Amino acid sequence: MPPLAPMIDNSGSAGSAPTAANRNAPFAATLIGIGAATAAAHIGNNFTTYLVGALMDRFGFSPFAMGAWNMAETLSYAAAMFLVAPRARGLDARALAMLASVVVIAAQAGSALTGVFPLLVLGRVGTGLGFGLMNSALNLAAGRTGSPARWISLGIAVQTLLYSAIAIGLPVIGRDYGAGGMFFGLAGLSVVFGLCALLLPGGKGSVETSAAKGGAIGPEGLRVLAAMALFAFGSLAIWPFIERTAHVIGIPATQFGLYQSLAVFMSALGNAGLAMVIQRLPRAWPLAAALGACSLACGLLTTVGSEAAFAAAFVAFMVSWFLTYPLLLRLAYAQPEGERLAVMTTGTWLLSQSLGSLAAGAMAQGFGAYTLIGPLGGAVCFMAIAAALPVARRLDRERQ
Repeated sequence: MPPLAPMIDNSGSAGSAPTAANRNAPFAATLIGIGAATAAAHIGNNFTTYLVGALMDRFGFSPFAMGAWNMAETLSYAAAMFLVAPRARGLDARALAMLASVVVIAAQAGSALTGVFPLLVLGRVGTGLGFGLMNSALNLAAGRTGSPARWISLGIAVQTLLYSAIAIGLPVIGRDYGAGGMFFGLAGLSVVFGLCALLLPGGKGSVETSAAKGGAIGPEGLRVLAAMALFAFGSLAIWPFIERTAHVIGIPATQFGLYQSLAVFMSALGNAGLAMVIQRLPRAWPLAAALGACSLACGLLTTVGSEAAFAAAFVAFMVSWFLTYPLLLRLAYAQPEGERLAVMTTGTWLLSQSLGSLAAGAMAQGFGAYTLIGPLGGAVCFMAIAAALPVARRLDRERQ
């Protein structure tokens, strides 16, 4: 049988041609598998902020130390994805997800048993590697469905629905059982999500042309990576400290959890809607609108002084962030490098977030406040529009 060429779906996304098994997979099973893998891959990013607050309260760690602690996880996350990227087509997404689950569960449970900073950093390295492997599995599985951007959006919709419940429960666990209880709780969730990820589309990708398989990333692919780098560095620099930001204006962690629950629920609705229309949308203006909204909301997060204003900015930030992410990945999947570039794009996100969190921790410690982080981050995030729009406009012209 001759090798299959990279497939272009109705939205113009490049990726592996789906196997017969993937084409015939039940919609519900694929949705559960991709949704569970999305939740398992991003649970650290979304809920590390509670661990940061609890560890600072219990052990007196400084903001800079916590920025470095978070950076250890996100750097390891990025390293795992860059390790997978050149080998993407030869890997089975389901097997990769199972390995990822084992690594994350062990690291989270181990972190619950110590308060020694070097050991906690080692635990973050472990979770980061596991999350990176899981996110790689997710990107590979989505790329093999024939409609990757749509499935990424559907996966985020499932993830955020699950997170709306976790955001209420995890702070309560932290209040009653401390950081150790939260670590164990996150380990237990990783067990459940890992088992559900067994429903991911399995199998390996098709054989690529030599240029797409081993060649250098093209100019448009580099633009996509630059856009993701700016977006992630700017929008997520404040993220490890977002619960601390709320704490400064008098919002306790349990109340912040309610706002996060609302924010991720609204994000679920937004991504479900995006999944329904993404194949008919142009690429340029939706991406520019989402990036612009995310930039503005990021700037407001650390400058508003009332609880109501913070809650509104937080909801807007979360919704716009979760819309921007699949819209950027849509550009990656549309390039000749397909799945490899998509994995590298997500790895770039984590690498940039790593640098952003360290910079944010240094700024917070140096200035004694988080105020400047939001506006500066928003400005950097806005710059991603200039990097991404030429690629989006070119693809829109080809589609006409």
